[in-house]
Amino acid sequence: MTLDSIDAVQQALAAGAYVSDRALATSIFLAVKLEKPLFLEGESGVGKTEVAKVLAQTLGADLIRLQCYEGLDANSALYEWNYPKQLLAMRLEAADGHGREHAPVKQIFTREFLIERPLLKAIDNQGRPTVLLIDEVDRCDQEFEAFLLEVLSDFQITIPELGTIRATRRPVVVLTSNRTRELNDALKRRCLYHWIAYPTFEKELAILKTKVPGLPESLGRQICGFMEQARTKDFFKKPGIAESLDWASALLALGRRTLDESTVSDTLGVIFKYREDVERIHDASMRGLFDAARRAAQAGS
Repeated sequence: MTLDSIDAVQQALAAGAYVSDRALATSIFLAVKLEKPLFLEGESGVGKTEVAKVLAQTLGADLIRLQCYEGLDANSALYEWNYPKQLLAMRLEAADGHGREHAPVKQIFTREFLIERPLLKAIDNQGRPTVLLIDEVDRCDQEFEAFLLEVLSDFQITIPELGTIRATRRPVVVLTSNRTRELNDALKRRCLYHWIAYPTFEKELAILKTKVPGLPESLGRQICGFMEQARTKDFFKKPGIAESLDWASALLALGRRTLDESTVSDTLGVIFKYREDVERIHDASMRGLFDAARRAAQAGS
């Protein structure tokens, strides 16, 4: 599918079961049209990674994911040589009668012995459509961030033994961040930026209807009302869309069609992933969450 307009992007996202607003669709359209990386920022669980997945599906492209973490270095993201295979090749050569001192050093530094990591795979894509997802870039070190800036500027990589490899077709690049730290302004300037906020009540309800077939309208509204109120509380990790979807699926699996205190208490592990938050939900704020869920259900009836 060609993303030749903002409307086409929205239709493509909808076909991929992704509920999007026009602002996000505009950012995606411009990123593809201008061949610029798209930097998506927001709380965890709001659907940033899913954008890249749906985009790859829409474009019929290969999805290549680089998961960032503290300590990630260039070798882990670019390439490395298969040293065991190189050593074996040299030993086989020596066993065939050639002296070990005459082992063909140049011949073992070829593509046959190269292990491509995500960044090199995305650049050396042989002209195939590719979506490169650089996930949770805020978790990497500043040194790697600077290296990433260079790669995204030129879309080429120099391997001393092989030469320079350039992208014959630039990948569509999506970077995501949970904003655990601020990124370098130079990296941000290379990108188009979009903040994905927690969804509105109606948008979250639309997402639940799309992603969880068979969910009763009343239960969906109760979940959205509960979550909307929960996100105003001082939890260590506020529940995102991912938790709403998991909770809706869990409630259906349990045969529940309405929320009650017992059901919520039994399924807290689906919504919250920290002991402090599970304990906090049992205080007086629980009543406010149920009141919000009840009002949401009544508003839709």
